[in-house]
Amino acid sequence: MPKEIERKFLVTSDQWRTAQGKSYRQGYLCRSEQRSVRVRTTPDGAYLTVKGLSTTITRLEYEYEIPMTEAQELLDSMCIKPIIEKTRYKVVHHGMIWEVDEFHGDNTGLVVAEIELESEDQEFPKPEWVGEEVTEDPRYLNVNLVVNPYSSW
Repeated sequence: MPKEIERKFLVTSDQWRTAQGKSYRQGYLCRSEQRSVRVRTTPDGAYLTVKGLSTTITRLEYEYEIPMTEAQELLDSMCIKPIIEKTRYKVVHHGMIWEVDEFHGDNTGLVVAEIELESEDQEFPKPEWVGEEVTEDPRYLNVNLVVNPYSSW
């Protein structure tokens, strides 16, 4: 089974700004405590993702590529509003890839860094620009930023 093991942190400075970013748009067709169904467009393609209930930092995740026109139609007509808009940067630190998301729209001002791990107990060096861990704070989940955007905190 495909699993996502991920930890999420707030970003404390601009020292990571060495990478070129890519624009992402994503929305949710379904969002509940047990599962979410996400539509995402990137410059590289469009995807439908089904995520299961989080248990600690691990959850089931299934992702499928879909036609860009269908993804755009789903985002515009069927997804919960507002749509999440962000720029994603991939930053390598000590051989590991960190994904830094800089949010726009209703979530402007929020910048988080995520790292995907092979196991829940995997150790990793944190970059100096990584601050407080927010993995277990549900406010920082993209699925929750749709209904409770950062600008309303």
